[in-house]
Amino acid sequence: MEAPRTYRAVVLGAGAAGMMCAAHAGPGTLVVDHARAPGEKIRISGGGRCNFTNLGCTPERFLSANPHFCKSALSRYTQWDFIELVDRHGIAWHEKTLGQLFCDGRATAIVTMLRDEMAAAGAELRLSTEVIGVDHADGLFGVTLEREGRRERVEAPALVLATGGLSIPKMGATGLAYRIARQFGLGVGETRPGLVPLTFTGAVLEGLAALSGVAAPARVTTNGAGFDEALLFTHRGLSGPAVLQASSYWHEGAEITVDLDPEGRLLPALRAARASAGRRAPATILSEHLPQRLIAARAGEVAARVGDCADAALEALVARFRDWRLTPAGTEGYRTAEVTLGGIDTDGLSSKTMEARACPGLYAIGEAVDVTGWLGGYNFQWAWSSGWAAGTAIAARAA
Repeated sequence: MEAPRTYRAVVLGAGAAGMMCAAHAGPGTLVVDHARAPGEKIRISGGGRCNFTNLGCTPERFLSANPHFCKSALSRYTQWDFIELVDRHGIAWHEKTLGQLFCDGRATAIVTMLRDEMAAAGAELRLSTEVIGVDHADGLFGVTLEREGRRERVEAPALVLATGGLSIPKMGATGLAYRIARQFGLGVGETRPGLVPLTFTGAVLEGLAALSGVAAPARVTTNGAGFDEALLFTHRGLSGPAVLQASSYWHEGAEITVDLDPEGRLLPALRAARASAGRRAPATILSEHLPQRLIAARAGEVAARVGDCADAALEALVARFRDWRLTPAGTEGYRTAEVTLGGIDTDGLSSKTMEARACPGLYAIGEAVDVTGWLGGYNFQWAWSSGWAAGTAIAARAA
């Protein structure tokens, strides 16, 4: 093996956080990834249009064992800063619901933007390259790399862990960041899939699977957190934005509550029909607000005419749609999870620079860290903010 080449920093991972970090760390930064192309999660996100941030990015919309940790990075590099970068590169975008921002065109525009930013900063990108081992001596991190059977050793005073978490393993997700973090004395908390569909078994699954393909607005609540968005029935259980959001707060054995009438329209509609059109069937009235298959599955026994229903009967009928309690058997796991909850313990990191307190020069950013955002562009914003924090800290140290 040839004599090692020395860099300012070696960034492991060419995803959103890693590329953002390299774009700010400055010349002499090497970015390494085992994938054949950078930013694969960016490319597939948002249906191929990349939900790159959210106008409502606030610390309260992130989960962590330390809910205060994310505040520094998010406040110093905000969604408005990233929007300015996108605008500067001439990338057209639009706002969807709930502050979610998407590219008008393809998500690859964001990848190209980051590659251009890295090139302008003098960073080098090396793909299809495996990390064989990492060590540390005399103030330098040594990284042994392998590409096409050829091994090479590189060194740098800064090493950045930006390889993400365990979600979507078919795209190459591994626990590399966690292994290296433990190697250098950082704590790694329990991890679990986040933003993931919920699964069921037995008779409950049979009932849900019979509704596969049905979608409806809903409020899904668990462990004190509730989300008003779309719900989708699947052959494995429940999905859709409301369920994905709630999944990050759900724990094994916990119950979820599904409210299929979050705006409270059903009971007033039934009462109004009872007063003005008593011969109409309750199911017919409900079908003006909910899919018929869902009504057939949930309405149960009810009088043929709404005029024959007392208040108690109408309230009981509506409760079947508004207070549907279910206990999931589990989730679809990392295979379909959009993020990984948990990860590198923030207690061992500086919230300002993302540097390890016990191992100077070692940084951890993005999904590898125990900071997870809501669905809707929040996790990309954490990648931008944490990558910026580490990158600017590395550049400042080298100056």
